[in-house]
Amino acid sequence: MKYVIAVGDGMADEFIEELGSKSPVEYANTPNLDLVAQKGICGMVDLIPKGFAPGSDIGNMSLMGYAPQKYHTGRAPIEAASIGIKLAENETAFRCNLVTIKDGILDDYSAGHITTESASEIISDLQKLNCEKYRFYLGTQYRHILVVKDIEIKEETLTPPHDVISQKIANRGPKNVILQEICEKAREILKNCAQNKKRIEEKQKPATDIWLWGEGHAAKYPSLQERYGITGAVISAVDLVKGIGVLAGMEVVNVEGATGYLGTNYAGKVAACREALKKHDFALVHLEAPDETSHEGDLKKKIQAIEEYDKFIVGEIIKMQSEYADLSVMVLPDHPTFVRTKTHALGKVPFAVFGPKVVKGNSKSYCERSGEASKIVINSGEELFDKFIKGGFVG
Repeated sequence: MKYVIAVGDGMADEFIEELGSKSPVEYANTPNLDLVAQKGICGMVDLIPKGFAPGSDIGNMSLMGYAPQKYHTGRAPIEAASIGIKLAENETAFRCNLVTIKDGILDDYSAGHITTESASEIISDLQKLNCEKYRFYLGTQYRHILVVKDIEIKEETLTPPHDVISQKIANRGPKNVILQEICEKAREILKNCAQNKKRIEEKQKPATDIWLWGEGHAAKYPSLQERYGITGAVISAVDLVKGIGVLAGMEVVNVEGATGYLGTNYAGKVAACREALKKHDFALVHLEAPDETSHEGDLKKKIQAIEEYDKFIVGEIIKMQSEYADLSVMVLPDHPTFVRTKTHALGKVPFAVFGPKVVKGNSKSYCERSGEASKIVINSGEELFDKFIKGGFVG
């Protein structure tokens, strides 16, 4: 058997009056997503366990069958694993966003979707602060890592920057004195950073500050081989998703030109999936653009992201059935991200799955409304993944 999960990150949303009371995925032109639902089944799944905030860390590990209640130690340790950082027992990893703060308001959580090439110069400047107590590590685009030794922050929860977009940042940063000091030193470095001066000259948003969040200690997962006797590969532009793959014992495939945004290297991702299936049983293909455009609050771009995911990812993966008659395919988001609020939300998300061991249902399309109408409800990502791999959709 061969298995592919294609994730449209943050694709689920509300029913929007502007779209005729349809959700973006219901409104968008998605013939391939609809075909998956028509050939198999469409239902709803709750990927975010009670007590957890909706996020790509919780959603993606959950949809891959890793119960967050057992394995989640924080978002940053997952991303640290993706770039080869081995955390000691006394070390805490923090996600370190490059952000733009203007007049005391968080103007942009991604410093204008800064490229990794530009960010590398900025992180290089920040690494001048590296010492025995803490170190900065280069990640991807605006997403980086700070590791701090012997720090205790149990009394506070650090807020994700995408939850603070267009809001005043007073009292929204860390309360821990050490973290405050690091942020202040970083701000001074960034004021004089050559790359930032260049960005201002080119009328791009500068990285004025760092934003720390997603803290946690080292994580350890049982591998897919240990759990199901299968091997797999993960294909994503996002360090977080790659990190889940590393922890799950999967091959991480880096695709040149994969950006995590609209117009990413779709063909490269599909080619990587096809190659992965030649040597592995399972491939996870992750697309970040629906989530990013939701955080921007741009409905038009979100619909575009969904349609690109449908045409260039889902449509091409479906064609692989001509190569693998035993191929099972599942499509779903990891959590809802509302364009209206520009942030993640709790709630069940629609999934569709088809394959040789999947009974055909009655769904005509893939969307939240079809999932709800099917009356098929899965209560956890762990249960969904188990059914997907073990052929549990045979009725």
